[in-house]
Amino acid sequence: MHEHKVLTTNQIAAIEFSSVRRAQDRLRQLRELGVVFAFRDSYSTGGTSQTRYALGYRGARVIAAQRAEKPPVAGAYADRLERLGLWPKLAHQLGVNDFFCGLAAYARTRPDAGLTQWWPEKVCADFFWHGDTKLRPDAYGCWDEDGRRVRFFLEHDTGTEPLSKVVGKLGDYSRFGTDVFGVLLFSVHSSLRERNLRSAMRQQLGFEKPGFVIATASREYGHPDGPAGPIWALWSFQNQVPERRRLAELPQRGPRVPEHASPIGIPFSEASWDPQNTTMVGQITGDERRWG
Repeated sequence: MHEHKVLTTNQIAAIEFSSVRRAQDRLRQLRELGVVFAFRDSYSTGGTSQTRYALGYRGARVIAAQRAEKPPVAGAYADRLERLGLWPKLAHQLGVNDFFCGLAAYARTRPDAGLTQWWPEKVCADFFWHGDTKLRPDAYGCWDEDGRRVRFFLEHDTGTEPLSKVVGKLGDYSRFGTDVFGVLLFSVHSSLRERNLRSAMRQQLGFEKPGFVIATASREYGHPDGPAGPIWALWSFQNQVPERRRLAELPQRGPRVPEHASPIGIPFSEASWDPQNTTMVGQITGDERRWG
């Protein structure tokens, strides 16, 4: 919750518990202790949304203590939590988190699969920049399955932005060393949006190769394996959508970082690296062209 702002009951159950009921019981206890903060949306047609959870004040103090950081001011933190229900990007953030929770849930059923890196937007923006070019993907991740490791930038599209703005992001990815760090994924809300997006990308790129791997997928019909399943279509200049691939079947890109234990309070980081690592920073600036 500290890293990714807000999670639903089902998302928390998917990554931490064997059932929604067990998650609800534990979350109720944590809420009573002030460790988590819970809220819902009321619908104009009646009823409410699934409960959303954010890190409560006592939970924030625990994280600060673990990281030897100064704890937040109680009043200011309370104001921040109250504004969360009206946050314009709340639905989008929940969608991004749902993508990764889907991967984590699938990995719990497969001993040969794992979500080994999950960076939120802020961490990405702080690390993936050089000169005037700053990448702001919705998240960055690493997926392991069947001995393959695919690192990726995620652009989670809800259909609210014009396609011109969506494909305009390709310019930054082209100017950045994107291929050095991973493939670029566009997850969109419908098959029509996916077709229109691919058409817009053809117009944007012309016959110029982008210099990195792009794959698209629609969330319209879903798949039992979630984002890990065979839903991804590699970008090409052809009009027809090629055969769908599993996430682990996409081209492998990115640094070869030995797997390690996740630091306290930062799960899903077994394949991540320290953002202050000079070798990794060198890959961005061009001072380092080989992985150690």
